[in-house]
Amino acid sequence: MTTPFPFTAVVGQDDLRLALLLNAVSPAVGGVLVRGEKGTAKSTAVRALSALLPAVAVVPGCRFSCDPAAPDPACPDGPHEPGGGADRPARMVELPVGASEDRLVGALDIERALAEGVKAFEPGLLADAHRGILYVDEVNLLHDHLVDLLLDAAAMGASYVEREGVSVRHAARFLLVGTMNPEEGELRPQLLDRFGLTVEVAASREPEQRVEVVRRRLAYDDDPDGFAARWAEEEAAVRQRIVAARRLLPGVRLGDGALRQIAATCAAFEVDGMRADIVMARTATALAAWAGRTDVLAEDVRQAALLALPHRRRRNPFDAPGLDEDKLDDTLEQYAGDDDGGEDDPDPDGPGGGGPRPDDGPQGGGDTAARPEAGEGGEPQASGAREQAAAPAAEPFRTKALSVPGIGEGAAGRRSRARTEHGRTTGATRPRGTLTKLHLAATVRAAAPHQRARGRSGRGLVIRRDDLRQATREGREGNLVLFVVDASGSMAARQRMGAVKGAVLSLLLDAYQRRDKVGLVTFRGTAAEVALPPTSSVDAAAARLGSLPTGGRTPLAAGLLRAHEVLRVERLRDPARRALVVVVTDGRATDAGVARSASGRGGGRATGGTEPVAQAGRAARLFAADGVASVVVDCESGPVRLGLAGQLAGELGGTAVTLDGLRADSIAGLVRDVQGTQRTPGRAA
Repeated sequence: MTTPFPFTAVVGQDDLRLALLLNAVSPAVGGVLVRGEKGTAKSTAVRALSALLPAVAVVPGCRFSCDPAAPDPACPDGPHEPGGGADRPARMVELPVGASEDRLVGALDIERALAEGVKAFEPGLLADAHRGILYVDEVNLLHDHLVDLLLDAAAMGASYVEREGVSVRHAARFLLVGTMNPEEGELRPQLLDRFGLTVEVAASREPEQRVEVVRRRLAYDDDPDGFAARWAEEEAAVRQRIVAARRLLPGVRLGDGALRQIAATCAAFEVDGMRADIVMARTATALAAWAGRTDVLAEDVRQAALLALPHRRRRNPFDAPGLDEDKLDDTLEQYAGDDDGGEDDPDPDGPGGGGPRPDDGPQGGGDTAARPEAGEGGEPQASGAREQAAAPAAEPFRTKALSVPGIGEGAAGRRSRARTEHGRTTGATRPRGTLTKLHLAATVRAAAPHQRARGRSGRGLVIRRDDLRQATREGREGNLVLFVVDASGSMAARQRMGAVKGAVLSLLLDAYQRRDKVGLVTFRGTAAEVALPPTSSVDAAAARLGSLPTGGRTPLAAGLLRAHEVLRVERLRDPARRALVVVVTDGRATDAGVARSASGRGGGRATGGTEPVAQAGRAARLFAADGVASVVVDCESGPVRLGLAGQLAGELGGTAVTLDGLRADSIAGLVRDVQGTQRTPGRAA
């Protein structure tokens, strides 16, 4: 086994190390989520922690690590008689992103359960991690149903495996640690809330500290054992301090004053639910024990808030995590030593303190900029039109459901119909490899005709492997939602572009909730560009959209061709993920962005008239030929409308919907499905 990098040799990252140590002292804190860019020692620190945990006593031969002093009465390997056990090091178990449900919770041999009536259970990673650490690298890329199982087990301290009426339960208490790079996508707010603490990590910008990081890493790589030996004394000291803090923890007093500060802080920052209060209380208690004290002080409450609250304040993926530390200090000071609790709101700036801050960015909506407005009437077509500054986005809204027609087999999500491991049962088939989801009725039907030939004499069926049938299930998949946004002069009027950005932000929020990948192609001037390659990070797309300037010509054909190329490349990378193209435009095309027209008319580039529109139509037909689902968000406004967006939707083989019609609560209807609207291509809602 490779010698792990010593925990005490990690340079900097004080918050990360403290959060891990607090969970080592009190696993009831609820684990740690570590967010940060790549190469910031996230995995190194987590793997190093396991060497600091005290050894655990286990029942010899028990696959579920039962404590010999208090064995689990429901242990599948039990019952165990209380008595002496054997010590072993605490384990650190890693959960791969691509793990199956059976690998996580364990597998039940359904064939033996039906034929022999016995529970043949193979433990999973949750059993291996009992009384140790369960580490999930890139937890934001883990399938949602696995995250749900993982967090449920962490909350209940037990894992349940149930298949066709056969149930197995075993203890599963572990320190849960997840690491993630936010650039690759976010966790859902409900899942963020289930992690006790969160830490943001970043590489140091101090040259001396960076030098020390490199020096220690090179020394470790050259001689891991020798490097670890040089840090053995510091490691032993931290290990002893963890043991001492665990012993002190039951005697730590959390007074009413500290509890009132915790409650006031959670209320001031408008945190949903009560989990934050409980986690803060446990964290403050662990901080006191780690410091060797039996009383919780205001400084413990403050540190607990900085670790437990930032990720719970996010209402959508566009909100930046973090706390206003001045507001935190004011709240703690106001409730310091206050015995009657008071009736006043702790935020001097108003109830809840939830108003926008100067750094909230354009996602906050409203007129946040005092820049002069663009003209409403003119729509510049000339190549010399000036570029205009980025307009702030309007307030996002709930959009109608858009889905891809047919049944796919892509990554699990919430948008389009797909054959998945979870969902409603739609049929049965012979299993390929290990049976995971038994279709009981189909299995009985397959075995019933052969009972006499198999010499059945008792009441039970004689089941053979060839009789087993795998349930086929239908659920939902995530898609690639590729936005193609017109940023030309015809879209440049400030109120209009603000509404367009608000609509795209709304669709991005919908994509986040449905677990889609997103990409962003913009076109303006004489060309199109990929503003954001396909990614799971919708907040990155929102940031690119927020800074998008407008102005210049309208190379619609170039935008469509660039989007088609993005889809072609992405299809090679992820062939199972189907695409939904959302074109946001008024349909005008003043410059197709190609050197010559397909018909060969004229010696130069077309700058107006019908030829650019025709070129855009030819580009759109490429999507129709490939069967790509598409929606055109018609941004045309004014009393006179040309209907070009509807024509474009017809060429794409998709549908057109107006900005107002995109809202879920619009009069046009409650839900618009791409499959249903493709029967009437080009019709604008």
